[in-house]
Amino acid sequence: MRVLVVEDERFLAEMMAEGLRHEAMAVDVAFDGGAALERLGVNDYDVLVLDRDLPVVHGDDVCRQLVRRGDDLRILMLTASGGVHERVAGLNLGADDYLTKPFAFEELVARVRALGRRAVAPVPPVLEHAGITVDFGRRLVYREGRPVPLSRKEYAVLEVLMRARGTVVSAEELLERAWDENADPFTTVVKVTMSKLRAKLGDPPVITTVPGSGYRL
Repeated sequence: MRVLVVEDERFLAEMMAEGLRHEAMAVDVAFDGGAALERLGVNDYDVLVLDRDLPVVHGDDVCRQLVRRGDDLRILMLTASGGVHERVAGLNLGADDYLTKPFAFEELVARVRALGRRAVAPVPPVLEHAGITVDFGRRLVYREGRPVPLSRKEYAVLEVLMRARGTVVSAEELLERAWDENADPFTTVVKVTMSKLRAKLGDPPVITTVPGSGYRL
């Protein structure tokens, strides 16, 4: 899952981003509405965590622009005001969910994950394919019933492959979905992570390399 966090309180923004990265999400950060729109113009995100009171371009205006152009991402709006009127106003702008500051980080993660499931074709909380079982809610992986401990990036790559349901996923798409905007497009990180993931999943191999195209589970 790829997430954009937009929050002008830099410490809070970085804390949220780092916490979501620990949940195997690829996270970019913007500190004002203008920078957010720039990133949204060049990157595809599943979920936008959007503070409502932003400098440069107000969070309400960011939300309006995304709704107007029909972007296919889900918006979780943050605000320091928890009144009913404010929540209703935010949802009427086009936000998919609303979270009042201060909030428990566990709730933020749960809401982002729930929105991520709605950003694409619906995916059940537990998905099985090719003998692999992934429990998305608890972030657990099994191979024929055997627990498979994975690093955050290995899990993120497997999640993309599982969601593809047997179709080919290119290395470029894996880099886009499992890493953030700082990832070097010429790096071998996808190949290295894929090698480690295959080793942990064991034999017989379940991830196939499709020459010139990418990978398929």
